[in-house]
Amino acid sequence: MPFSPSDIDVANTPAILVDLDIAKANVERFQSYADKNGLRVRPHIKTHKLPALAEMQLAAGATGITCQKVSEAEAMVAGSDAITDVLITYNIIGSEKLEHLKDLAGKVKLSVVADSAEIVDGLSATFAGEAQPLAVLVECDTGANRCGVPSPDAALKLAAYIDAAPGLVFGGLMTYPPAGGEASVERFMGEAKSLIEAQGIAVPVITSGGTPSMMHAAEAPVTTEYRPGTYIYNDRSLVSRGVTTWDNCALTVLATVVSVPAPNRAIIDAGSKTLTSDLLGLTGYGHVLGRDDITIDQLSEEHGRLVSTGSIGLNVGDRLQIVPNHVCVVTNMVDAVFVTGAGVSGVEKWPVAARGKIV
Repeated sequence: MPFSPSDIDVANTPAILVDLDIAKANVERFQSYADKNGLRVRPHIKTHKLPALAEMQLAAGATGITCQKVSEAEAMVAGSDAITDVLITYNIIGSEKLEHLKDLAGKVKLSVVADSAEIVDGLSATFAGEAQPLAVLVECDTGANRCGVPSPDAALKLAAYIDAAPGLVFGGLMTYPPAGGEASVERFMGEAKSLIEAQGIAVPVITSGGTPSMMHAAEAPVTTEYRPGTYIYNDRSLVSRGVTTWDNCALTVLATVVSVPAPNRAIIDAGSKTLTSDLLGLTGYGHVLGRDDITIDQLSEEHGRLVSTGSIGLNVGDRLQIVPNHVCVVTNMVDAVFVTGAGVSGVEKWPVAARGKIV
């Protein structure tokens, strides 16, 4: 792995390790695919929450960034002059958030999403007196059954509502489909686009996302923009899908064995507050690199239990690198990560600028 034993010794555990060379290669791999297929890339930064990594993505060719919350976007913009174009893919409700959104719109090119008239009304009331209208995309449910209007007809209705709303301009269509949902995206977005354009309203952007299917994004040619997130680091869930390999996992959790109470069992100092309790359909809570025989079968807040079918072969004080099931959650639970590679001298400790920015 990228961190040598001497590198690892600089960090107390549990610690988050990031290999910037692997991250850069991951970013460039998808950017090359997108460029070949005429897709703009707008990476979702909730995976890393680091302005320096957003700058890496922009330098590779990304058109802007995606954020999930207003406070997250504020932290990213404050952390880098290179971030000038932001899409927030979340319904924004509440006067305080809307005022922060208005302030943010004065600093960068900003767009947001909505899937109901209620959301649009709040945005319109906030931006009606502004010199520059706010771009609002209609979020569409193309199969994930989360947020989004349920049909192309509903997309047309809301697009027209946005188009007529003071202070707003219709910005296009947005979806977060399930993995493998390219055909559904093409059908839904193609029909919605035709219906909206037939009413004389332009559809400047059709944006989709999701790392598991990103190398199939071009199978929905109606899409103009793609928003991968996890791809910069990768994780166990993506390896289990066959999307990537352990060698392409840029982020690992470094943990120390603190107890070996039985020949086949050990305890590490990384629990649910580090590795997360997300299973994502998997068995166990992460993959111990180099030890396929070990399962992390149980987490409490500060303890992780490791078991093996045979002798676990670990001693108190041993250190292990673990690829988490779901890497995006890990980032938000630490104040800083330790990075190496890509021009960094030795190992540097980088504060996670948007950590905890969930409003």
